[in-house]
Amino acid sequence: MRHRVAGRKLSRTSEHRLALRRNLVSSLIEHETISTTIEKAKEVKAFAEKMITLAKQGTLSARRRAIARLCNRDIINYEDGKAVKKGTIIGKLFSELGPRYLDRAGGYTRIIRLSLRRLGDNGQLVLLQLIGPDEKPKKETKAAAKKHGRKKTKKAVQAEEAAPAKEPEQGEQPVEPVDKAKIDK
Repeated sequence: MRHRVAGRKLSRTSEHRLALRRNLVSSLIEHETISTTIEKAKEVKAFAEKMITLAKQGTLSARRRAIARLCNRDIINYEDGKAVKKGTIIGKLFSELGPRYLDRAGGYTRIIRLSLRRLGDNGQLVLLQLIGPDEKPKKETKAAAKKHGRKKTKKAVQAEEAAPAKEPEQGEQPVEPVDKAKIDK
């Protein structure tokens, strides 16, 4: 039985899984979008969001925890055939990504399924992306939508009864008020 066993094994040893997770999150921070399999993306998504939450804190202890979990590799771009150091993963995480998501409560990444499949093993490919700075979170969640569908409280019913009846427009049939005594029976 797998009671309370979290995470996917991904056919790897624990050290290999840890290295894979670090490398994928580092690449996500560096490029802001990566292509991988759906199982790896779902496993890495939670870790990436925890790293961004650490970056939002911006403290020295948060930076040290991020370095311990991610390692601090360099970001290198090739310009005119020469390698040029642009910064580090932790530097970008704390200087760009942390401030970008300060007003966002969570959900910094998204998974977009691709129609492509990997040639070797036919694995489902996805894009794992960081949400852009201009994209706003959805206003109404599923829980909020369910609240609107619930039965009305006594106060809401009393407020509707106290409100004046709306006059019918031209061509509409007038609506007769409902007798509550008939409904309660």
